[in-house]
Amino acid sequence: MSEPNIIVLDDPQSVYVHAAEEIVHYAGEAVCTHGEFMIALSGGSTPAGVYEIIAERFKLSVDWKEVQFFWGDERCVPQSDLRSNFAMADRAMLSKLPLKPAQIHRIAGEIEPEAAALAYEEDLRRAFNLAGGELPRFDLIMLGLGENRHTLSLFPGDSAALHEAIRGVIAVTVDADPPRRVTFTAPLANHAQRLMFIVTGTEKAAAVRDVIEGPRDPDRFPAQLIAPDDGEVVWMLDRAAASLLRAR
Repeated sequence: MSEPNIIVLDDPQSVYVHAAEEIVHYAGEAVCTHGEFMIALSGGSTPAGVYEIIAERFKLSVDWKEVQFFWGDERCVPQSDLRSNFAMADRAMLSKLPLKPAQIHRIAGEIEPEAAALAYEEDLRRAFNLAGGELPRFDLIMLGLGENRHTLSLFPGDSAALHEAIRGVIAVTVDADPPRRVTFTAPLANHAQRLMFIVTGTEKAAAVRDVIEGPRDPDRFPAQLIAPDDGEVVWMLDRAAASLLRAR
């Protein structure tokens, strides 16, 4: 496992801009290399800033017809619900780009969670042309970090979810609103070519420190599960989020 690439910028807006630039660069690289860019988006307010910049500044910079959009996790709510990760990404970016419906692979949060997880696994098998037991290799999975050290919808103390070793997508019940969710598992995430954490704000500083520099304890710090054997982990931080790291 390689060391994470930690990038510290002055403020949240600088993080949004640099993350957007890097994502556009990764997209161009992937399209040139193998003809398409497979990206899994994350939810939350921080990536919304990134998505808005991509839609506003880079609409003409990417061959968008070669991009396939997925999600790393989803809240089990209707797609019109303001808490939906799909709805946020659609408002901020997807609706503003020249995309066809077939390029958008949302998790069906409005149906029973286990059924949604199974359906999403099937969608991944088709999109990545997977054989039985294979995991998709995303070009990029975007990640956030909760103050409780969770990422995706992998929360502290959820032993079954944190230690899932077979499936790529599972239904979970978490200590958050809404509690019922569908999420990628750690094995699927760690199969990606690149994973990007985007974290801003002083309130996340302790979580950043614990995940990057703390003792190895994924049951308490689930984001530590993101540790690919053959992939890169990038941390995009503002100075506030990085303030408790050593020598930063």
